[in-house]
Amino acid sequence: MAKGDFRLCDVVLDDSIGRSTPDVEHERAVAIFDLIEENRFEPVGHDGGPYRLNISLVEQKLVFTITTDGGEPVATHILSLTPFRRIIKDYFMICESYYEAIRSSTPSQIEAIDMGRRGIHNEGSETLQERLKGKIALDFDTARRLFTLVCVLYWRG
Repeated sequence: MAKGDFRLCDVVLDDSIGRSTPDVEHERAVAIFDLIEENRFEPVGHDGGPYRLNISLVEQKLVFTITTDGGEPVATHILSLTPFRRIIKDYFMICESYYEAIRSSTPSQIEAIDMGRRGIHNEGSETLQERLKGKIALDFDTARRLFTLVCVLYWRG
């Protein structure tokens, strides 16, 4: 284990709740790819990874199970979904508008919807960082990609 290697090397979403639409599954695949490529993920009080992260929903709670690359348990964090519900609902409503706009709207309309989508996504990312404060240190881009995965998991569930 390389001391101080604070990054994710693998991310798995609980597949037991099924798959979603092709658009949502595409978002999931891109978020995982981008996350593995570049991230800062530092479980507080741990010497370093790299880490594997399993994200699941259990009894309407968000569960982050962290192990080292070698499989040793690091931590499990359970978060209430309550602070995320409105943000996720708004995010999916605007995503549906965005995907529809891509098929039938002008570039300026698409851009306006995309700006709103990014704003809501940023709000969710900031909320995730706040909820993980004192548990896992993340940079903003890592939080954004993880929020995308939380949305995918929530949408499936």
